[in-house]
Amino acid sequence: MSADSIRSVAVLGAGTMGNGIAHVFARCGYSVILRDVEQRFLDGALETIAKNLDREIKKGKVAEAEKPTILARVEPAMKMEAISRADFAIEAVPERLELKREVLREADHVLRPEAILATNTSSISITALAAATKRPDRFIGMHFMNPVPMMPLVEVIRALQTSAPTFETTMKLCEKVGKKPVAVTDSPGFVSNRVLMPLINEAAFCVMEGVAAPEAVDSVMKLGMNHPMGPLELADFIGLDVCLDVMEVLFEGFGDPKFRPCPLLRKMVSAGWLGRKSGRGFYPYKKEGK
Repeated sequence: MSADSIRSVAVLGAGTMGNGIAHVFARCGYSVILRDVEQRFLDGALETIAKNLDREIKKGKVAEAEKPTILARVEPAMKMEAISRADFAIEAVPERLELKREVLREADHVLRPEAILATNTSSISITALAAATKRPDRFIGMHFMNPVPMMPLVEVIRALQTSAPTFETTMKLCEKVGKKPVAVTDSPGFVSNRVLMPLINEAAFCVMEGVAAPEAVDSVMKLGMNHPMGPLELADFIGLDVCLDVMEVLFEGFGDPKFRPCPLLRKMVSAGWLGRKSGRGFYPYKKEGK
């Protein structure tokens, strides 16, 4: 399977990352099968894609006349069998190992033997996920950044079993949809989250220990380090539950106490303070429509 022969792409999971990945591929002319387990998730994803296209139209990145055509390229589906004709599939379900393994096994069973299967995991071992399939040589990691339509980076992570042609095809496919692929070795958190999440975690420790308020921590990093967002603002945007999950993977994967999740982060997640999506994190937020 070469990058030029790929016409149809399946995206497994219609959440924030999944609908963003579907948006990018549909915008670039690919036929996209967007699969999730409930119609309401699919409806929400299509609504989000339409809204994001409207933003791109306002910025002059997409012609208004193209919007219906782009949306028509996205086929929502609840049955896994719908992805059987895909040339390339990308799993983008929540960051839970057993859930990912279950979805990947099911997709592996349905896809044609030559199709490539990828995971958008942000921290879980690509090698371990590849082993859950019967096509480990045609399995790879593609870690897109949020928001997917805007962020150029994709970390491309080879499993121990990934073949050279699979890696080369994936790198070229990223370029064909306007992304900048960066090759990364399979290691807990890869590069992005191995560097970013300890920063967020340490910022949470500063708040917990009374070193500074969230606003002050973020101000220091924005004004002193030229970060566009402070680490705690960014944590709220990502989701504190996601941040905690990644820190757990880092802590377990390396066995190093420097990756110990901040107790305040654990407490906030237990309270349901997950950031923007829940209306409260390190900062309060108004929920959409309120």
